[in-house]
Parts: sequence; structure tokens; C-alpha cells
Amino acid sequence: MSSLPSAVRSPSTEAAGSLLDVEHISKSYGATRAVADVSFSVAPGEILGLLGPNGAGKSTTMKAILGLLRPEVGSIRVLGHDVARDGIAAKREIGYVPESPSLYEFLTGAEYLDFVSDLYGIDAATRVGRIHQFLAGLELAGHEDALISGYSQGMKQKVALISALLHHPRLLVLDEPLNGLDPRAARVVKDLLRNLATSDGVGVLFSTHVLEIAEAICDRIVILSRGRVVAAGTVGALRAQAGLAGSGLEEVFLALTGTGDLTDVVRALRR
Repeated sequence: MSSLPSAVRSPSTEAAGSLLDVEHISKSYGATRAVADVSFSVAPGEILGLLGPNGAGKSTTMKAILGLLRPEVGSIRVLGHDVARDGIAAKREIGYVPESPSLYEFLTGAEYLDFVSDLYGIDAATRVGRIHQFLAGLELAGHEDALISGYSQGMKQKVALISALLHHPRLLVLDEPLNGLDPRAARVVKDLLRNLATSDGVGVLFSTHVLEIAEAICDRIVILSRGRVVAAGTVGALRAQAGLAGSGLEEVFLALTGTGDLTDVVRALRR
């Protein structure tokens, strides 16, 4: 298996503090409060899981971190850069994979990755080596000259992942990043994320509905429900909070979000 490129950076002045600080943000859409007083942080080398049922506020929170929308209250800093006041500097430090990536499908994979490299100012010599390693490691080598419109969902997801990693970001914001990946590719990506966190101090904000994945790779977990943080901590701490020592994350999640009793749902589905 080909090795993927490292994201080694020289030590920075921010390394001792948080890479991401979300402080008391709130956001409403009309009369609907999507996020209410949400706070959490991501430390260097930490993989933080952001979990919650549909409509819990995860997407709104991630869009606010990316500067795609502005909360009415609170602040967000990426490596010390205030996202509202210095958004360009903050975005330079972020690698983002959305839940449903929108790629320029009239380009080939190689053309698209070259385009992304231009956006981040990666010189020609550097980008060639990085792109080659990522293509080989994710088993896209040999497909880079085909149009993206002909790619499978999994192949498109791999291109989105490579695009997020090309500029060696300090913070990764990943929304369901393993969507459509075959088991081998998913394992490669999980191993890569752990390596980036452990070896290079990259911080990862990882949102997923697959609780087994979150339990396997996340150092800490933040659970949102109805726009609020209802629990945060290690899986062990969440088990203790829910009073479910020895239980899996699924049981803990259901208990903490108030959706543990599914008897009525099951009964209705049987009718």
C-alpha cells in the first residue's frame, strides 16, 4: 500500500493552545433557533467528534466555523484568527470535506486537483509529488485523467479528501468524510487522520452518524441536541454521565439526546 504524504509543519506559536475555539455561538433562521450558546474547542493532535440527531445544529455549527454564515452571538477563532474579522487567514488553515462534495465535474481529477493547488498557492513541483502520493494511496492512480462526471461516489469523495489535505491544513473539518468509501479506503483515511493528529499535531473536527466510527477514532465527543451541547467528553466520561458504564456509544448517545425509548417508533413501523 502506498504511503500518503505527511503534513509536517514547523512548530508554530499556536501549537500550545487550541486550534479551534467556538465560544457561545447562537444562530437562528427566522423564528427557529438552530444553535444556542454552543462552545467547544479542538486542541492540536485531537480528533473531536461532533454528533447529534438530524436537526441538532451540526451543519450550522460547521458552516459558522468555515465562515459561510455568521452567528448572531459568540465568536469563533481558528489558530487565533477570528473567523468574522479575519476569515481569509482562518480559511487558509482549514481543510474541509462537506457531506456531499460539489466538484467541477467537467474537469478531470488531475485538472481539479491542479486547480485546488492553484487556489492555495502550491508551487508546481510540490503539488506534483503530493498529488501523486494521494492518488496512489487512495487507489485513484490511473483514473486521474478521466472526467469527474464519470467517477463513482466513492471516487468523488476521495478527490474531495485529497483537495482538503493538499495544502497541509492545521485544522480539518470533516462532515461524513467516509461516505461512499469502500472498506479499504475508509481504513486508509482513518489511519491517515490518526497519523496526522498524532505525528503532526493536526486537529480534526469529525461529524458522522456512524457512531461506531466516532467511538473508534475520536478522542473526545461533543453531542448536540436541539441546538445545544448536551454532553462533552471522552466516551468513558459520557458513559458515566449517562449512567451506562460498559455500554456502547449508541446507547449512550440515545440516552443523552432523549431518544432512548424507541418503542412507539417500532410499534408504528410494524403497523
